[in-house]
Amino acid sequence: MRLVLASASPRRVDLLARIGVTPDAIRPADIDEEPTKGELPRPHALRLASEKAAAVAALEPDALVLAADTVVAVGRRILPKVEDEATLRECMALLSGRRHTVLTGVALAAPGHKLRTRLVETVIAMKNLSAQEVDYYAGHGEWRGKAGGYALQGYGEVYVRFLAGSWSNVVGLPLAETRHLLKAVGYPLA
Repeated sequence: MRLVLASASPRRVDLLARIGVTPDAIRPADIDEEPTKGELPRPHALRLASEKAAAVAALEPDALVLAADTVVAVGRRILPKVEDEATLRECMALLSGRRHTVLTGVALAAPGHKLRTRLVETVIAMKNLSAQEVDYYAGHGEWRGKAGGYALQGYGEVYVRFLAGSWSNVVGLPLAETRHLLKAVGYPLA
């Protein structure tokens, strides 16, 4: 079975390798990732993963297509993928000393099957961040392109004081659920 990953994320490729999966192709989906008006974090993550899988499956109708989207939310507020330092500082101020949720929608399109999806939630609490800590983190640059502005697999981990749920979910692909989806459609896994 040919497997196409509908993501350009090197983290997702690395996570898949942990369960013995190497995609046959990587084909990022080109969709609008902005939340719709009033859209809440859970449906947003599932919608994006589903739209990504469907978009790539239309181009790869004979392949399994795996897609995911990770969202960082504080309450009902969806934090952006951070591309500039001003947005990073806004996100860090919002996350400082608070709990937030990391949600990943995972979708698998398989020929002859309906789209299968899962939503995984992880709760994280950040420590109170000093201005010096935010300055230091801003200098790392690893935050660029990350939902909510931090990388749990990088230096951002030192600011996390509590995590309940899946570590791989926060990095970008919940492995237990992804493995289950793949096995359910007969993808060969150990």
